[in-house]
Amino acid sequence: MILQLLLPLCLSLIISLACESLVQPRPAPLLLRPRVTLYIHIATWLLLYATAFLVLQRGWLSAGLLNVLHLVIVQSCRSKWSSLREPFLVQDFEYFLDAIRHPRLYVPFFGLGLAIAASTSGFLAFAAFLWWEPSLVSTHGAGSFLTSVAVIAAVGGLLLPFSLRRRPEIMLQPENDLYRLGLISFFWAYGLYPRRAIDPVKTPACFRHPDRQAVTTSSLPNIVIVQSEAFFDPRTWQPALAQDLLGHWDALKASSHAHGELSVPVWGANTVRSETAFLTGLSGSDLGMHQFNPYRQLAKQPVPNLVASLKRLGYRCVAVHPYPATFYCRDQVMPKLGFDEFIDIADFDHSDRNGQYIGDAAVARKVHTLLASATDAPLMVFVITMENHGPLHLETADPAWLQRLPEEISGCLEPKDANTLAVYLRHLRNADHMANELSHSLSQQPRHGLMCWYGDHVPIMEGVYEALGAPSGHSHYLLWSTLPPRSRESIDSEVAEHPTNIENLAERLWQDLALFSQPRDPAESVESHGTEQQRIELQEQR
Repeated sequence: MILQLLLPLCLSLIISLACESLVQPRPAPLLLRPRVTLYIHIATWLLLYATAFLVLQRGWLSAGLLNVLHLVIVQSCRSKWSSLREPFLVQDFEYFLDAIRHPRLYVPFFGLGLAIAASTSGFLAFAAFLWWEPSLVSTHGAGSFLTSVAVIAAVGGLLLPFSLRRRPEIMLQPENDLYRLGLISFFWAYGLYPRRAIDPVKTPACFRHPDRQAVTTSSLPNIVIVQSEAFFDPRTWQPALAQDLLGHWDALKASSHAHGELSVPVWGANTVRSETAFLTGLSGSDLGMHQFNPYRQLAKQPVPNLVASLKRLGYRCVAVHPYPATFYCRDQVMPKLGFDEFIDIADFDHSDRNGQYIGDAAVARKVHTLLASATDAPLMVFVITMENHGPLHLETADPAWLQRLPEEISGCLEPKDANTLAVYLRHLRNADHMANELSHSLSQQPRHGLMCWYGDHVPIMEGVYEALGAPSGHSHYLLWSTLPPRSRESIDSEVAEHPTNIENLAERLWQDLALFSQPRDPAESVESHGTEQQRIELQEQR
């Protein structure tokens, strides 16, 4: 029994240590790490093996299962690093459940073929070992079997707490911490890190004391905030792209009172980190361990934020996100932030899709309907778009957009990567049209309007970046108002020389709110955006 028990255990442990070299970003060699991290790895493996052995009653099957699951995690590390430039975190384990609920968002980045092959081969291997390897309970008796399990579990159970108490401190810098600790110790360190409540004092003062705004409800403008999926101006990255790609965006920038690059905390995904930073004004260091999945904490702990502050001024606040409300716990978080209503994918039709998701045009129409039906209270609409969400490579590019790619760009790309870029640019143009539509919708209302538009992160296009070089990782933003230029001559237009931190953007919007809060002359809206009949009636009234 010793051979059937210890040989697979030792071999699987050695394989697990060897597989650390496959992790990306790669941890330091074993001999260069603190010795206690090796003890943590060994103790964890002993406990996992004891658990699998207790259930399966077979040494080789238990060892093989652990190594297969470990390789799945290693591949997840590699996939996440390749796509998002961030190590796989212990918080990411819950995304395995999300991958079942929302497979399109996750499985393609792992590799659809790899996922199918791994699942199939794993099932066949499991069935083969189950049939080929006899149960040690039946061959050696339950007493000997349980004693063996208890000994292994006891060694691991004693070694693990001893080692964890001596684990190195972490800096909440995942790449650096993974390098120093190795994968399993890295998971333990992040899993055991204290989850302290978010300190509300770290939120901007304007969110903690919003009543200091010296404005009346009747003069407050409507506000539309758009967190545009994967939006950035790619012409700053690839100047050869058509200069008219974002024509409406350029026009809005020219009449905006602030625009520029935006420093966001993520690359390619993890939208809620940008979302949290904007809505609360909290940076990653302010959030501590919560920075990696902030909505888990915000679902339990409300903090001062932009939405709650606007509500105290008299705003009706609506969130629009054309995806299931339960994703990222938004159905729990949005009400706690102060939103009066959360419109999700249930309010859209299949015909509203553009590509894989609900299109920006449909979302713009929804916002227009909300603005047009607004009551006496000012309205704030926070929009989280989906149209340009990946995986972009699952969509076939429009041939016209492939032809629009300049030769100096398309000539450097593999066909699949050219397809990905063309798909992204087409959806980006639709976002450009959405910005234009929203500016018109705001201009047509009796109140003045403010629009804040920003990108949550750059898109995932690994092959494109490998061929052309990666962008800076900054997205872009603008703040725009319906206030005529002559009415805001005292308000300086700002073009940021350096990237603006996203956690400062809502505070800037709040500061501008008082400057742009003025009653609107009804005639102004008619003259600018009314019908010909409305203009005639206005002339007759005069």
